[in-house]
Amino acid sequence: MSAGVLRFGAQGWNYPAWVGPFYPAGTKPADFLTMYARAFDTVEVDSTFYAIPPAKTVQGWARRTPPNFTFSLKLPQEITHERRLRDAGDPLLRFLDVTRALGDKLGPILIQCGPDFGPAELPALAGFLPLLPPDMRFAIEFRQRGWITEGVVALLKEYRVALALSDGKWIPRQWLVKLAEDPTTDFAYLRWMGPDRSIVDYSRIQVDRSKEIATWVGTLRGLMSRVTTAYGYVNNHFAGHSPASIRMLQEGLGMKTIQPELLGEQLGLF
Repeated sequence: MSAGVLRFGAQGWNYPAWVGPFYPAGTKPADFLTMYARAFDTVEVDSTFYAIPPAKTVQGWARRTPPNFTFSLKLPQEITHERRLRDAGDPLLRFLDVTRALGDKLGPILIQCGPDFGPAELPALAGFLPLLPPDMRFAIEFRQRGWITEGVVALLKEYRVALALSDGKWIPRQWLVKLAEDPTTDFAYLRWMGPDRSIVDYSRIQVDRSKEIATWVGTLRGLMSRVTTAYGYVNNHFAGHSPASIRMLQEGLGMKTIQPELLGEQLGLF
């Protein structure tokens, strides 16, 4: 297999603290997404976790981004946290009907399980996975290490669901590096979370993550021979300022980067 495509982005774009250090001074919130898409070609949308968005909102995202841009969406908490993957067929269909408005810009959908969703819930997971349509891509994030078993990995492979590799406090990083050697489907989904929520200033790097990033750069080099596409999303809590962390990952892999001072000069509006 030839090397796959790497898509790096942030977990969201609507951060006023990015105006100045990332978005050009004076950028209005209505222009954040368009400006963001000049630097990165994908984003993870957090707002869909809280509610199914109106179709016109999703269509607006598509209009404000270029043709090669992709959105990864979180599955609503009604499905993952309230119903706990049980009796979720109706809300799942409603959500997927709306997301299809993104067309080719729809990336993977993240099934983010709650921290109290433990391995004893395996029957719920086994009953939910068959509901996922095969023409869409899904990734799942577990927040208990007890989920990482050969049986669960085999189940995800059966339904071609990516096991999200999340650098946070739930799964040891060395486990994640090992899991990257055997992807559960033909794409990968990675998240850089940070250990906690203590960072509240999103305008600058506040924690040195260069060692962690160097480890991930090496892991990604190997992973890209095993998948067609890897989607990676950085949270502000990882180091303080997602755009800078993304550029560090891109630079480590020899990828082209867009420096913030050039954002306002990028040609073309979409």
